[in-house]
Amino acid sequence: MPSETVKLTASFKLSGSIPESLFSTYREILTGLIDYAGAKGITSFRRLRAEKYYELRVKHPNLPSHYIYTACQMACSIYKSFRKLKRRGLAKAEKPVFKKQVIMLDDHLFTLNLESWEVSIAVENGRVKLKLLHGTYHEKFKEMRIGQAWLVKSEDGFYLKVVFSKTVELVESNEKAIAVDINENNVVFGSEERVSNIKTGERVMRTAYFLKRRRLQSKPRLNEKPLLAKYRGRESRRVEYIYHKLANQIIAEAKELKASTIVLEELANIRKRIRRSKELNGRLNRWSFRKLQNIIDYKAKLAGLNVKYVDAKGTSSLCPTCGGKLSPNGYRQMKCRKCSLELDRDIIAVKNLLRRYQMDVGGFTRSPRKPSHDKRGEGMKVYARPERRHYISKEKHPDFYAKFGGIEIAK
Repeated sequence: MPSETVKLTASFKLSGSIPESLFSTYREILTGLIDYAGAKGITSFRRLRAEKYYELRVKHPNLPSHYIYTACQMACSIYKSFRKLKRRGLAKAEKPVFKKQVIMLDDHLFTLNLESWEVSIAVENGRVKLKLLHGTYHEKFKEMRIGQAWLVKSEDGFYLKVVFSKTVELVESNEKAIAVDINENNVVFGSEERVSNIKTGERVMRTAYFLKRRRLQSKPRLNEKPLLAKYRGRESRRVEYIYHKLANQIIAEAKELKASTIVLEELANIRKRIRRSKELNGRLNRWSFRKLQNIIDYKAKLAGLNVKYVDAKGTSSLCPTCGGKLSPNGYRQMKCRKCSLELDRDIIAVKNLLRRYQMDVGGFTRSPRKPSHDKRGEGMKVYARPERRHYISKEKHPDFYAKFGGIEIAK
């Protein structure tokens, strides 16, 4: 059976305190490493560690050595991300600046005990033990493998964000699948037998919170940041609650229909491709479709289901029956001029996603109109010209032969 590793991040609030000197020292080291990497153009962790490790060990003898390791990893990651944004013209600053109170921890710097809910963290001249504030949600992480972590200092205390991983066995893929069409205000999912349309109300909710924040920022206040943070957090929690409920419904539907795969849309660069009015651009930037896909992805894999991404281009405008161009026929209704099919555009998108998945399983491409050159269906004959080779002889080409010898060149 195929298997895959699923990674999840859990956040624990710590009961206790961490020395302030650890955060200030780590930030000083990280800032210096970022500046050095930018000046030298270094993106390799090994090279940065080789050039700066011994210098920093002499400067900070009481600091555990692996803090320098993790600082080099973070510095390379930050500089690579900044350089990529700079090349795209999306970064206005001349160099990256690290402002957050965050420390990266590897397995040498912390020890986590989920039976007693304690963590031991290495600090200067020793270690500190802290209690983890947890809930029933964190119980599932006892069965998972512990990876790296981040120590975060916030206004209301210290948090430990730990990456857990679990290897799960997936069922064998078959033709039965559930396709998911994610829209701004609703999510449609289903199979060939039935399709469900769930109204999320996300667009209305996000627009309401956006208007609240704009009203707060339009009038000068003494302390508006806590109020803005409250609304931002409330919006995020409400949307995540809807996403988790939707994901659970989709997985339950897949299990009921005995489907092996959940088909999702490949929506990369959708915000770059759609540039219209300022209002629409703002709505698309507030729409967190990728977050919903991530939740569906990891929940499906934990349930043993496969996840397949297919090209979403034309799924709402092409006929799932004949592949013809659809025309609008009322509010969210589409009609095919060739076969007279008339359906809701979201249901059409689900059927097209299922068709493209089945074509992939059967050895075809994603496009419903024509197969690719390297994946052809049965019955299609391919006539390939046999490869002809030419031998370079000493008599015909003495100069070439003297330099390269008698080699064969494919024509």
